[in-house]
Amino acid sequence: MTVTQQKLVDRLKMQNGRYIALHLRYEKYMLAFTGCTYAYTTFSKYLSKENPEHWKVKNINSTDQRIGGFCPLTLKEVGIFLQALGYPPSTLIYVASGEIYGPDARLSEIKSRFLNLVFKLKAFAKHASQSATLDYTVSIESDVFVPSYSGHRRFLGHRKTINPARKGLVRLFDELESGQQREASSFSYFVRQMHKNRQGAPRKRKGPSPGIKGKARLRTEESFYENPYPECYVSQKLYKIVKLIWLHLLGMKTVA
Repeated sequence: MTVTQQKLVDRLKMQNGRYIALHLRYEKYMLAFTGCTYAYTTFSKYLSKENPEHWKVKNINSTDQRIGGFCPLTLKEVGIFLQALGYPPSTLIYVASGEIYGPDARLSEIKSRFLNLVFKLKAFAKHASQSATLDYTVSIESDVFVPSYSGHRRFLGHRKTINPARKGLVRLFDELESGQQREASSFSYFVRQMHKNRQGAPRKRKGPSPGIKGKARLRTEESFYENPYPECYVSQKLYKIVKLIWLHLLGMKTVA
């Protein structure tokens, strides 16, 4: 771990004792990759400008993507989600993210709910690899890791990681918008029950769907690299050794 990374982790720990690392996937390229452009009418201009000839054009319905749970949570949705889980406005949250797409008003949608948000210095924007390394280190050292799209810490002792059940959450968010639900104890109960078994605990990798053959069968099987359990499951002692080696390697490059 570099001096910069260690200082930031230490300051976060000293400030509140515990902190959440929020991996906020709301960059422009991420929205383009997932086809989740339903919130922006100007997105087509970006795609026409950035779309190289070798890109494969896909006909994606962004609304269907969202309903199916294939879109990253918006900043507003993340705020609602964390509050429903019981985290108070004073919770310290480190935001691991690239440049967030959209107007500054987007940030206010989560800032209005959580007062202690920590962002990287703008100087890191010019150093993509160092920025990613910093985010990675602060995330693995966090007490709770929350990815707004996908992510895990299975290679790091299955530490607490709350993976949003996006498909179920979208239904609840839409009910909030329509007035069928209110941000009250009942809403919080539904969210907590939905994530009771989504806290990063070890689980066996899902096998292929029955009755499907060939390459299609392989696509239904959960990737070994996404979830190596039960074949690869190390003891806490070995985990600590591997972690020290990995952090040492990450610390080879630092921002001058």
